[in-house]
Amino acid sequence: MHIAELTKQWKTTFSFEFFPPKSDAGGETLFENIRQLESLKPAFVSVTYGAGGSTRERTHDLVVRLKTETSLDPVPHLTCVCHSEAEIGRILERYAEAGISNILALRGDVPASMPDYDATKDDFQRASELVAYIRAFDDKHGRTGNDRFGVAVAGFPEGHPECPNRLREIELLKAKVDAGADVVITQLFFDNRDFIDFRERCKLAGINVPIIAGIMPVGSIEGMKRMADLALGAKFPAPLLRAVNRTGGDSEAVRRVGIHWATEQCRDLLDRGVDGIHFYTLNKSTATREIYATLGVKDSSMLL
Repeated sequence: MHIAELTKQWKTTFSFEFFPPKSDAGGETLFENIRQLESLKPAFVSVTYGAGGSTRERTHDLVVRLKTETSLDPVPHLTCVCHSEAEIGRILERYAEAGISNILALRGDVPASMPDYDATKDDFQRASELVAYIRAFDDKHGRTGNDRFGVAVAGFPEGHPECPNRLREIELLKAKVDAGADVVITQLFFDNRDFIDFRERCKLAGINVPIIAGIMPVGSIEGMKRMADLALGAKFPAPLLRAVNRTGGDSEAVRRVGIHWATEQCRDLLDRGVDGIHFYTLNKSTATREIYATLGVKDSSMLL
């Protein structure tokens, strides 16, 4: 279903993100975890994309398998980096033929394995240009109404490290929406005040599409360090750090703290009328299912 229709149909969308496996064995494990989450009836699931060919085919294979073997609505990521216009066109044709309804359009980052790659030579320099191209693809192929691709784009409640000017950052987001994006899905955050402020600034800028909040439960101390080291970084509020410190490093206790914190984030966001919550699952189902249970949500259809 077109993502614009999903956000109209659901009072609050719940959705999940996965990344493609690196091996066939990993693919089967991931598919089983996804199957366990299928019963939660998410509005959609997104599948990340490796630029430079690292996981392109596995992303496509996983997306098509989800479309054909489950009741889930897959939303593949598509990035500007490491792509020509012709390559993007061929990928869109493949997804259109497979009946994929939606795309998450991103600028993307150059893979760590390609440190000498010059992204300034890519045909698309900004996600807004990719969004505009997807809309031109629809027009070229006579795709109208809900037959057109639904397009989601990324938002950054904590700010984007490459754009310290927060006013300019919102201008760039608005450019993506003006180019034809239907919905914004945010990067993960741990302080809801960042999201609420971001949402208000979007409204002030005339960004009126649904804004879906990205949530990732802390799973381990090592995972926190990895999140902090990511290109986009992550800010951990002092109360969360104190709670983690109280565990003394016990892995199960840290996991429980992470689930509790994420659950409270979700409860507060739901109380504040959030358009949707997007769980970054790290390809696991346990934490998401526990959050659902603690929130008192049997499945996402309860939020219709």
